[in-house]
Amino acid sequence: MLAKKISSRISQLPFNSPWFIIVSFAILGLIGILNHSMWRDELNPWLIVRDSESFTDLLANVHYEGHPLLWYFSLALLRRIADTPVMMQLFHLGIATGSVAIFWLYSPFNYRQKLLFTFGFFPFYEYFLISRNYAFSMLFVFAFCACFTTRKSTYVYLAIFLGLLANSNAYALFISFSLSLMLLVELCFDSEQRNHYFIKSKKLDLSLSVAIIIFSYILALYILTPPADSYLNGGLSSGWLLGLDIRHLLKSIGRLFGGYFLIIPTSKRWLDLIICAIIALLIVGLTLIRLCKKHYVLLFYILANCVMLAFSYFRFIGVARHYGHFYLVLLAALWLGSYYQESNFLIDNFSVPEKLFKVVSKWHHIALMAILYIHFCGGIYSYARDLFIPYSSSRETAHYIQQSQWDKEFIVASRDANMAALSGYLNRKFYYPELQKMGSFTLFKKGRQVVEQDEILRQISSILKNQVDANRILLILHRELKFSRNDLKIMPIKTFQRAWVDSERFYLYWVLKN
Repeated sequence: MLAKKISSRISQLPFNSPWFIIVSFAILGLIGILNHSMWRDELNPWLIVRDSESFTDLLANVHYEGHPLLWYFSLALLRRIADTPVMMQLFHLGIATGSVAIFWLYSPFNYRQKLLFTFGFFPFYEYFLISRNYAFSMLFVFAFCACFTTRKSTYVYLAIFLGLLANSNAYALFISFSLSLMLLVELCFDSEQRNHYFIKSKKLDLSLSVAIIIFSYILALYILTPPADSYLNGGLSSGWLLGLDIRHLLKSIGRLFGGYFLIIPTSKRWLDLIICAIIALLIVGLTLIRLCKKHYVLLFYILANCVMLAFSYFRFIGVARHYGHFYLVLLAALWLGSYYQESNFLIDNFSVPEKLFKVVSKWHHIALMAILYIHFCGGIYSYARDLFIPYSSSRETAHYIQQSQWDKEFIVASRDANMAALSGYLNRKFYYPELQKMGSFTLFKKGRQVVEQDEILRQISSILKNQVDANRILLILHRELKFSRNDLKIMPIKTFQRAWVDSERFYLYWVLKN
């Protein structure tokens, strides 16, 4: 009897309600994000905002980051509310939840597809628990898609979202550019859209929209352009690859495969690269045929993928958070395609049989569902893993230092680029041997020197000799100490190795005069 009542109650729960999923997503996100141990890439921007002496200084520092200004400006506003990086995490939770809410309320996908996407790898983990500017990509792409019909009377809303998207990150800038070009081509060649717009729009609407987009692109490109003395590893200031390299080309296409299937083929095996490239291009081919009746969306899909693939090949190969934009482009193209009526212009001109189009549409649906299921499994696994295995040992290390009341000690930390998370959690600066001075965030620029452990100990010895009040130094390394000095007494304290990222494990030592 009791079992029947419980079963009846469960059946009455609003599982099919979008808001039930959205609220559940937000609750799980709050649990996950407060449990998440942030790493250097999350806290380095926070430290730049926290320790920049002025807004001009902030702009100068962001120039070395390889990212536009929007995320840093948001963090600066958050610091006015509360000077703790937890604010950044809560803000990031709001971005991800807002993105999922827009997707559920406005996208044309069915219930199962929405559910699989929501708890997939990117919305439920990479763009959710890890607080970076890449979550903006998802938010503004979806906001653009949701407001797409407003272009019948105004382009201002779309221009605002395109401008925000362009100032989110480099890949978002490429998507924004592709969407802008799609709107431009449609306005020029679609007489029905053009007539609707000019009848309903206000006088300065088009001029204002164009001005917003141009200003946003100029600002993004200005901030993204690295200074002459920048040597950011792997980012915008890395060198260009000019010339044909088949292996690297296959690696770049492998990022497209990774965006769809979350697996990056190893570059050491030609067979892996070739098979994954063929599968990725097959999915692209199916999508191209699927969109061939939606000309403007087809243009967007081709352009966005080509620009990002070109960037991957010529400039920066990327990792998970970057190649997730291929996945966003796929979903955005299918979403935008739902707004357009079908046209047989390309099918008739290229003599594509209608039967072939129907077969391809069927297989494209199968491929899309396979992608969504793979992302769902990846999202659940990654979220659960983060609950049990810290992404970084930074928070645990910081708590240990605070509980031991050592957070006021003179601390030498190296490598500086690996210490941002500790500096953020302890809310203080360290002495960085790479800079030979106190610091918190890291900028890859002239004046920063890579040092080995023997040089670290040499600098510590000099500090102990020259500073009267320095009787001992707390040394924090991200690798085990392999060197010693006769004039120093080095005492190992504790190691913190529970971290998913191997470079975010820390070793603590006391260093005294011998």
